[in-house]
Amino acid sequence: MDIDKITLASIYKRTKNDRDIFQELMPTKIKEVLLVATLYDSYTIVREGQFSDKIFGEYLQLNLYAAPRFTSVNSTDDALLALEHRDFDLIIVMAGLDKNTAVKTARAIGKLRPRVPLLLLANNNSDLRYFQAEGRKLDFIDRIFVWNGNSNVFLAMIKYIEDKKNVERDTQNGNVRVILLVEDSIQYYSRYLPMLYTTIMTQTQILVQEDAKDELHKILKMRARPKVILVDSYEDAVRIINSYRRYMLCVISDVKFEKEGKEDGDAGIELLKYAKNTLKYPIPVLLQSQDIANASRAKAIQADFINKNSESLSMDILNFLYRKLGFGNFIFKGKDGKPIAEARNLLEFQDKFKDVPGEVLSYHGRRNSFSTWLMARGEINMAEQLRSVKTEDFESTEELRRFCLDVFKTVRFERLKGTIVNFDSFLLNSNRLIVRLAKGSLGGKGRGIAFMCNFMENIDFHTLIPEMNIRIPGTAVIGALEFDRFVEGNNLYEDIYSLNDYKSIRQHILESELDEKIRERLMEYVKCVDKPLAVRSSGLFEDSLLQPFSGVYATYLIPNNHPDIQVRYNQLETAVKLVYSSIFTESAQAYFDAVHYKIEEEKMAVVIQEVVGQNYNNKFYPTISGVAQSYNYYPISYMQPEDGFSVAAVGLGMYVVGGENSFRFCPKYPSINHTTVGDLMRDSQKSFYAIDLSMSDIDLVTGGEDAAIKKYRIREAEKDGTLEHSASSYLMENDDLVPGIQGHGPKVINFANILKYNYLPLAETLQLLLKLFKEAMGSPVEIEYALDLEPAENGLPTFYLLQIKPLIRVEQQVNIDLGQKDDTNVFLYAERGMGNGKVKTIKDVVYVDTEKFDRMKTRQMAAEIGKLNQYFERKQKEYILIGPGRWGSRDPFTGIPVLWAHISKARVIVEMGLPGFPLDASLGSHFFHNVTSMNVGYFSVPHQSNSAKLNMEVLSSQKLVNETEFIKHVEFEKPLTVLMNGKERRALIHY
Repeated sequence: MDIDKITLASIYKRTKNDRDIFQELMPTKIKEVLLVATLYDSYTIVREGQFSDKIFGEYLQLNLYAAPRFTSVNSTDDALLALEHRDFDLIIVMAGLDKNTAVKTARAIGKLRPRVPLLLLANNNSDLRYFQAEGRKLDFIDRIFVWNGNSNVFLAMIKYIEDKKNVERDTQNGNVRVILLVEDSIQYYSRYLPMLYTTIMTQTQILVQEDAKDELHKILKMRARPKVILVDSYEDAVRIINSYRRYMLCVISDVKFEKEGKEDGDAGIELLKYAKNTLKYPIPVLLQSQDIANASRAKAIQADFINKNSESLSMDILNFLYRKLGFGNFIFKGKDGKPIAEARNLLEFQDKFKDVPGEVLSYHGRRNSFSTWLMARGEINMAEQLRSVKTEDFESTEELRRFCLDVFKTVRFERLKGTIVNFDSFLLNSNRLIVRLAKGSLGGKGRGIAFMCNFMENIDFHTLIPEMNIRIPGTAVIGALEFDRFVEGNNLYEDIYSLNDYKSIRQHILESELDEKIRERLMEYVKCVDKPLAVRSSGLFEDSLLQPFSGVYATYLIPNNHPDIQVRYNQLETAVKLVYSSIFTESAQAYFDAVHYKIEEEKMAVVIQEVVGQNYNNKFYPTISGVAQSYNYYPISYMQPEDGFSVAAVGLGMYVVGGENSFRFCPKYPSINHTTVGDLMRDSQKSFYAIDLSMSDIDLVTGGEDAAIKKYRIREAEKDGTLEHSASSYLMENDDLVPGIQGHGPKVINFANILKYNYLPLAETLQLLLKLFKEAMGSPVEIEYALDLEPAENGLPTFYLLQIKPLIRVEQQVNIDLGQKDDTNVFLYAERGMGNGKVKTIKDVVYVDTEKFDRMKTRQMAAEIGKLNQYFERKQKEYILIGPGRWGSRDPFTGIPVLWAHISKARVIVEMGLPGFPLDASLGSHFFHNVTSMNVGYFSVPHQSNSAKLNMEVLSSQKLVNETEFIKHVEFEKPLTVLMNGKERRALIHY
């Protein structure tokens, strides 16, 4: 796979959802109608101004939201003048007592506007003999109708033209069904069409009310109704059947009409035979005739029959539509034909389908009742799959039931995958969609996950990466609106926004009640999902392009394995409330102050995700977790910053995002490693995190985010059998590393089998995903991922995308000339770092006293820095922070584990190397995002560097403002000059 040649445009095949399809349907709409009628005929139709009201009433009654506008003129000259100055979509010429004048008018209009549909409307049935005889000669008229005082004929005329123009495109784009009406009698089709359209619209309206998500969706879905195509000859009917054979819903035909240019008394019979022989699946067919003797002929070809002379003609046609086309409710019947149950909608239909007796399935299965009803409701995929089988294909009715239920499930899932769906317990275990547990915004994190879910359904990753599944974990989201409801419903506003004590706020939130509906849904959730869960914050501001709020809020992992489901529910509910309360922690408050946001503006959504991994000896964790970024601030060798990088570790991802000793590599050059074997052994991952499944009863309040998590030595993973492809063994005799865990030497986590020997295309997958997501988001990105090497249902390992966020870079970089770096007044010169700009206001430096530094007491140092930071917050001053190792690391042995709240006023952060305490410039992900988003300078000065420089001696001669056991705060007499060149990643500070 040549990744450089792959572009997003070449592989992204956007799957159209229902709304996309509905919007493309009915591109031709009749909006402007010109009505040409004499003053008398116009008065007859308009009835003293009531006509427009009636037409508009017809549209409103059928929920058709855009009634056409009628313009009425009384003469040929007026009609031609109107057509010269305005555009019309349809012209209707009314033929009154003077039929010849109407025909002349129509001919003149046809010459002037030959492309505009032209219909002629006879005043009453007595005029029809003339027009029936002249019909073929009047080829400039598209169709003749008759007016019998009922305004719904105008609806039929308009829809007839719309359907005729839209049928080809709508069948292709939206699988819209087609009803074919073959009738050459003006009187009868003027009667049938209004009835057909009204019935179809009413049926569609019922379906829309059941299924539509909002008002716009309702309007759009009305466009997906079946099309009614009217023809009056055998040849035209055959052409329609051949053109739309996949979409035919039914055929309604007269017996006698034109075939091969002559009236043929057998044309209707022959046409219905042709339809039955041509179409792949049987459809309802109806023969109608004035001669009752044709009923037996209809029966012979298994067609329904209606007598045109029947006093109940309208009701007979309605009965046919409801009985044979599946309009209306579905009536489940026993083998004796008596009703047993009734379903008003698809949901009820599927529920009752599970429980009705087997004889009911046999009765309807033999009659294709299920597929017919589903087809009428627009469930075309379901209907076609059921049509293709017969009841005889199954050994028992239970096998038939299982088959049908599987079809319902599969088709529904195919339609929903990649989307955000409203709560449905049936969908909770899926990892190809997002389930919304409550309304409102998904928040930043939830929005990113939803984007990934949709993105993955539009790209054929199986073809690009056949060796692995690419998925997201099963995900549900409680929308941010629930947070507002929670605060308002429990009268918490004053309690949480006026108090400054986090513990008090947390207690108020824990003692408050979630909405009853959300409680029911969370209970349903734990009944359906039994894997460990990650309950994650998703604030509106999280992972935004401007301020990412990374790691500011809480994430709680729960084992979700207690034998008592009520305990599992209580753990989940508590986790949700604790995520809510994490908005008010000291760290979050400090971040809000730093970015000048008001805490009241933040709203919290909650993401509930299945944790990726397997149970290994009561430890639940993934084989590999990692973070990858599309931009690398610390490239080595011939790598470019745009090549990106990844950091990976065994176990849960908190090890990586917390900045502990993980393995760093470039996805484009995975085999390049600039460190020595000794360095690899010293800096290799020594421990990992997993959910402790033996502790099913946990206390999240006192235990915090780590209540269910335990840290294990890496040898425990070796016992679990998860290091085979992640570790290498050290051979002392060769001073070398051998991929695998054979041998007794120390184990080094370097993923050699995967990265160097390509056991799995992890590096290639990351390279491709970073490229695609960067292009899709329009900015550099960071993704969090996990890899489960245990075979999935298709035998392949699975790569899970957990989160995506924009990687903040300050693009408006000012060109900074650092000047002479060997000047005697240089305090710092660094060649590895981030940040851009010139700062001339800082006089204060806070630093770790290297003579007192003790790597066993870094937590105490973090606390001392936090107290000094409070001084700077009160004074509203910024400072330069200097210390050994990795700032913000979760591992206290690799650096000082400060939180953002501890250093929120630091403008420049420097990590310095000490003997035996080297740097690898591998920031924890969350800490990294907060540093970059605020354009805080962050620079590394390795121990005994040949080029970088840090003059610590000059600090001893400055004014000592404050000193703790390990930390000193000094102030220069004059402000320092800080120069940061972001393009070259260099910095110079001089005094």
